[in-house]
Amino acid sequence: MRTTWPDPVVVDRGDPRYADLAGRGINARFSPSPERIRVVATTGQTLRAVQDAVDGGERIAVRSGGHCFESLVDDPAIETVLDVSEMNSVYYDQEFGAFSVGAGTTLGAMYRTLFLGYGVTVPAGRCPGVGVGGHVAGGGGGALSRRHGLSVDHLYGIEAVVADDFGRVRSVVATREESDPHRDLWWAHTGGGGGAFGVVTRYLFRTPGADGAPGTLLPAPPAAVLRRTARWDWADVDEAAFIRLVRNFGAWHERNAGADGPGALLDNSLTLPRTGGGPISLETATDATRPGAQELTEAFLAEVGRGVAARPEVETTTTPWLTAVLTPDEYDGVKGRFKSKAAFLRAGPSAEQAALLHRRLTDTSGYHNPAAAVYLLSHGGAINRVGPRETATAHRDAVLKAYWSVFWWDGREDATHLEWVRGSYREVFADAGGVPDPARGYGGAFINYADADLADPRLGCADVPWHRLYFRDNYAELQRAKARWDPRDVFRHALSVRLPDGAAGR
Repeated sequence: MRTTWPDPVVVDRGDPRYADLAGRGINARFSPSPERIRVVATTGQTLRAVQDAVDGGERIAVRSGGHCFESLVDDPAIETVLDVSEMNSVYYDQEFGAFSVGAGTTLGAMYRTLFLGYGVTVPAGRCPGVGVGGHVAGGGGGALSRRHGLSVDHLYGIEAVVADDFGRVRSVVATREESDPHRDLWWAHTGGGGGAFGVVTRYLFRTPGADGAPGTLLPAPPAAVLRRTARWDWADVDEAAFIRLVRNFGAWHERNAGADGPGALLDNSLTLPRTGGGPISLETATDATRPGAQELTEAFLAEVGRGVAARPEVETTTTPWLTAVLTPDEYDGVKGRFKSKAAFLRAGPSAEQAALLHRRLTDTSGYHNPAAAVYLLSHGGAINRVGPRETATAHRDAVLKAYWSVFWWDGREDATHLEWVRGSYREVFADAGGVPDPARGYGGAFINYADADLADPRLGCADVPWHRLYFRDNYAELQRAKARWDPRDVFRHALSVRLPDGAAGR
């Protein structure tokens, strides 16, 4: 006899709430039209919603913050969307001695509650509107990660709703304890990506080895953030200077890849917009209260700018930490059409790769979109202190993340903008088949920056399996977890872990 669970809210196409809920995704390239959206606020409601979907043979997807870059949730094949955004509580759970964070909580809400209530934080992303649900399952990480590691490096456990081979739905708590029989489910959510094994209803955070009062169980963020930004006008930067900036930025991160040196205290980015899209921008941020913070950031800017004749405009700010992390991204709340592609780099771009980027960013003979850019983002530090098998996040040898982004409004221009970003990506990694293949010197790709091209032989690389880019040598173990916890393949999308051969879902 099945347990009777509280009913979730069911919103169908005739409901006045439908348009708001269906349109929560951030990429206007996709036009979702699910049959229904089930809004769940408790684990019990999630159990009922998943059981109803399984019983009805419905194709379902799970949505937290709605920030997925691809149509993993907005796929036209999806009949039911499970919206967990109302599952947004943050509190200290005495039973587990860990902080419980609902899967629908935004990063900003998590930061605020943990900091104001306990003076601690989880090292996670820079965009406060992103939902915890998918972010953490993909590994997480952000401004504090070079110092404190990724979000999953502090993940003690999860609560998830899963479906067995007979279609029976249940709730499971899985932790990192070696004695936990459900540990593989916890491990699968430390980088295996969201929407692949079940519905996470909450995360439990506690730093490994921490024991004591709640205020000692997670890292303490800095009281204030010192941010220094250098900007070069494109008119002052020729190709040689551009290549020097890119090469210097990469070389600094190669030299400062370790977790114990002062370089691990810095979070850095190099923004390379197309001409007409603003200045080239180099930014570094650190704990403003640490002795030597000013000198450390000044030295970084000087090293990256060495050999570049043009003098940048430099801006320095000091901001309280919570204010800094709750400041929205410039594109927050702006819904347009976009495409992004990303890669982990084990070394900085070569001179040849930097020259290719320069050509793409300055050539206006056939492309005129100022809202296109390439970003180089710092990685390494404490992130790489963790072994590649300790969590499902295998990218523990990279020093940088590279990120291509193009944004536009008119759907008639899709082919033009997609070719620009895809073409640049292919040529930068031409020596590895057009993708950042870990078997040929690169670090792979980041599942949280979802790029469905990589799983399409026509758009990625037919010779490089997509899962090698996203999961590297951890894929076989992720498949075993998939076979155990989602044997019917209830939770699937274009980039979800596949069932092993011979274990196809029903």
